[in-house]
Amino acid sequence: MRSYSKGGEKVTAKSYVLWFTGLSGAGKSTLANEMHAIYQAHGLNSYVLDGDRLRHSLNRDLGYTPKDRAENIRRAGEVTKILTEAGVIVLAAFISPYKRDREMIRQMFAAGTFIEVYVKCPLHICETRDPKGLYKLARAGTISNFTGITSEYEAPEHPELVVKADRMSIPACVDQIVAYLKQRGLLS
Repeated sequence: MRSYSKGGEKVTAKSYVLWFTGLSGAGKSTLANEMHAIYQAHGLNSYVLDGDRLRHSLNRDLGYTPKDRAENIRRAGEVTKILTEAGVIVLAAFISPYKRDREMIRQMFAAGTFIEVYVKCPLHICETRDPKGLYKLARAGTISNFTGITSEYEAPEHPELVVKADRMSIPACVDQIVAYLKQRGLLS
């Protein structure tokens, strides 16, 4: 818990991680960025740690084999842990397709500080969204080991939160996340 003063008002903030997982195009990064704006409006220190950004920097030496995917998520978890230890609320948006890798990350955090948010969206909807054109490339055989097409996505069995991104608007998904955080006393 960190306490600081904002405009004469004492604010107490607990750092934790919201780990957004789901298929490409499900809405993970969009939701993470929306939540970041809410934290900023509350004067809370948060950071969006996005899978694409890490893939182009810290993890640019990794491919998409199962071994490389595991290492990608391990590194993401280590960065997330460093940030939370510094008092930052981390909004981690990673496909993180394997249950074992997500569980490994969960074990790095104290109980209640790792919140898995499954951004549930069927493959056919994600393919129609295809914001980066990746599904089209994967279907054409240009991209190998693409999650949902030629590589498996193991959906979480017991996430703290499931948002149905195919049935709900972005604002409705955000409202669901905010309600959960308020119920847990993590956001006022």
